[in-house]
Amino acid sequence: MGRYIVKRLISAIPVLFGITLIVFLIMAMIPGDPATAILGSYATPENVAKLNRDLGLDAPLWQRYFIWLGNMLTGDFGQSFALNRPVLDEVLERFQATLILAGTAFVLCSVFGIIAGVISAANQYGFADKAITFVVLLGISIPSFFLGMMMILWFSVNLRWFPVSGMWPIYGDRDLGALLSHLTLPAIALAVVATGVVARLSRSAMLEVLRQDYIRTARAKGVHERGVIWRHALRAAMVSIIPVLGIQAGFVLSGAVYIEIVFQWPGVGRMLVDAILTRDILLVQGGVVFVAACYVLFNIAVDVAQSLLDPRIKT
Repeated sequence: MGRYIVKRLISAIPVLFGITLIVFLIMAMIPGDPATAILGSYATPENVAKLNRDLGLDAPLWQRYFIWLGNMLTGDFGQSFALNRPVLDEVLERFQATLILAGTAFVLCSVFGIIAGVISAANQYGFADKAITFVVLLGISIPSFFLGMMMILWFSVNLRWFPVSGMWPIYGDRDLGALLSHLTLPAIALAVVATGVVARLSRSAMLEVLRQDYIRTARAKGVHERGVIWRHALRAAMVSIIPVLGIQAGFVLSGAVYIEIVFQWPGVGRMLVDAILTRDILLVQGGVVFVAACYVLFNIAVDVAQSLLDPRIKT
């Protein structure tokens, strides 16, 4: 197992290198001068030229890339132009909020998606299967940001059950209850689409397992149907479901950008949007690379979990 983990970590190095190159080139191709955007009304030709020299933006593109990459490998993600603080400190602070939102949405989509898929497969072509399929297709078809706005309009503005936006109340205690009240709507809005995907693919994986000979043997031996479904079939189906969960982890992490804007959640997604608008290049690059690295590491963890269920994967 140790060799397999090391092998997967080594294979992730070219992926991360490619991500840094793509992010750097995209930011370099954005029209406009970052120094002009930073200086604003003070953007005289002399001030722009001086700031470009101070920031190293007058160097060749390849040289700027390797300087940035070398600094990042030592843990120095640079200094945010707009916020005047280290990029890594800002990203880590914002990532905590994103991790709470995306982590909650991932747990919701994993639990409810698998349960819905198992129930749907166990009642193939029955009423429960048709009802779950209808709800799942409806959930997949609704964009998360639109669903979020409708939930705000209904549950926050009309019914006043939940706060409209933010992660904490403006006034009052910042306890767990306050966090949960602010977290409920954005987490559900972010999890709906991913839950539908997990449910559909869990149903397919379960149906394939339920047709296997050893499932028929278990039923013939008198094993209770509940035990056949949840103890035997689900365990075998998890080998196919776990990779789907890894993909959905990336979906909720990237989809958090839209939800954070709709609900004004102070996470990495909202930070990246603000940084793009202010042309804060180092903050955008550092934020994207950090999130991409987390996604790559999570997929490695998913592969390891899958190999524990099915040792043949390691070979």
